[in-house]
Amino acid sequence: MVLGAVLLAAGCRSNQPLVPDDPPIQVGRAISSDNRIGQHTVTFHPSDTIYVSVLTKDTGSGTVGVRWTYGDRLISEPSKEVSYKGAAATEFHIQNSGGFPEGKYSVEAFIDGKLVGQRNFTVTRTE
Repeated sequence: MVLGAVLLAAGCRSNQPLVPDDPPIQVGRAISSDNRIGQHTVTFHPSDTIYVSVLTKDTGSGTVGVRWTYGDRLISEPSKEVSYKGAAATEFHIQNSGGFPEGKYSVEAFIDGKLVGQRNFTVTRTE
């Protein structure tokens, strides 16, 4: 019984690597039900939640990660193990209860440790 469950779980993971879509990364203020960005922007307010979606095409499995930076300072570097059947979007976000400092930020996207995309964005009190 346990062996069957292990084999079933192993069968859910694809042997194919994830392939980045074109474009491979979206940034915005809102996320849709399919984990894609619903409201694209590269200008945020200090109180916003900032979302990024890493887009992949076709069936595949692997590790999707992002690296958030403010200037040259690392903010966060999360990753997720994923397995998809078909095109998909992997969502990450950051928020700061005290508000983000104004300035220039960047988010880089990685698939299995390889850089696949990068976006710059700004936090400002005015738009």
